[in-house]
Amino acid sequence: MRFMFIVKTDHQGPPSPTLMEAMGKLVDREIKAGRLIDSGGLMPMATGAQLRLKAGRLDFIDGPFVEAKEVVGGYAVFELPGREEAIASMQEFMQLHKDLMPEWDGVCEMRAFMPTGQECG
Repeated sequence: MRFMFIVKTDHQGPPSPTLMEAMGKLVDREIKAGRLIDSGGLMPMATGAQLRLKAGRLDFIDGPFVEAKEVVGGYAVFELPGREEAIASMQEFMQLHKDLMPEWDGVCEMRAFMPTGQECG
């Protein structure tokens, strides 16, 4: 099964060098094991844009987006046997944050990809 982890935080700035090093080792291990398909951190909201559709109207908005309390700071896509393994992987990732950057607050949301050929809804 394929899973996406979405990391949300209101923390300003990049992770600490210690956390970055530990995450680099974790990423390397997961890539070599064939579990991690893709991952990345995202640039600040000021560099982004949104296109909103509401009531039949498209509106373009340049970042930053002042109404955002938590922002998506990064993501990872994994190929794992099932939900239990995804939760274990997510827990290991968040434990790194807890241990190496205890002032960081955030959420790691795990979502399964819909199997190819299935309809949304």
